[in-house]
Amino acid sequence: MKEKEMFKVNGLFGVILFLVFAGIVVFSFRQFILSENFLMLTVAIVFLLLTLLLVSGFTIIQPNSAKVFTLFGSYLGVIKQEGFWLSVPLTARTNVSLRVINFNSDKLKVNDLEGNPIEIAAVVVYKVFDSAKAVFDVEDYKEFVHTQSETGLRHIASQYPYDNFNNDYEISLRQHSDEVADELTKDLQNRLVLAGVEIIEARIMHLAYSSEIAHAMLQRQQAKAVLAARKVIVEGAVSMVKSAIDQLSTEGIVELDEEKKAQMVNNLMVALVSEKGSQPIINTGSIY
Repeated sequence: MKEKEMFKVNGLFGVILFLVFAGIVVFSFRQFILSENFLMLTVAIVFLLLTLLLVSGFTIIQPNSAKVFTLFGSYLGVIKQEGFWLSVPLTARTNVSLRVINFNSDKLKVNDLEGNPIEIAAVVVYKVFDSAKAVFDVEDYKEFVHTQSETGLRHIASQYPYDNFNNDYEISLRQHSDEVADELTKDLQNRLVLAGVEIIEARIMHLAYSSEIAHAMLQRQQAKAVLAARKVIVEGAVSMVKSAIDQLSTEGIVELDEEKKAQMVNNLMVALVSEKGSQPIINTGSIY
């Protein structure tokens, strides 16, 4: 089912017709009372029915709204232009909002690519672009959006790991939110085009490990941070030790053989890398 334009005329023209028909009804009925001419009664009844039919053809379209028209089960078309209109009488009308709708999914418990249980939720921003599809191709387009959004979110969550600890993957859910949002938007658009719905944006708004593994994963993240910090400290300490030994040798301050160099390197590394403050030992030489 595709959207098509419904026949309509300006509602003011319909008001003029209504006044004309109503005038004919009043005039004909009055003539019947005065002359008892049944022809005038027939004219009055006919135009009264026409007036009632005319009234049933009036419709008002609000801004950013549409109405889908059917006549005895047959699809006629859609009016999306706001205003007061006269259309086909005796039609059934279904209102469809064309406004942007914001939908927050429930928190879902799924497994990521590595099998870790996580909690995830998303916000989906969408609007209807084809009123006929939204009305006729699905039972309830809003419920359809909700169900398919959760299905698409589960699918995307299972395609990526929560975190990229070992740089084994190009994209992770936590570190690449923009890339994941783009993939989620594309996936939902493919699912919801059937209902005439356009996805404007889909983005993860909640992401966390499930409670049963959250503590263990927090320890893992802390350990990773500690290792990264240690690596920086060791690299800096090595650079400082090398600079100190080179400067001592270049300026001839002290002559160091390989054994003394090794001892100095050991002492400096311990002093620089150790978390606790080092206790210096001063060598004053022999007293004898």
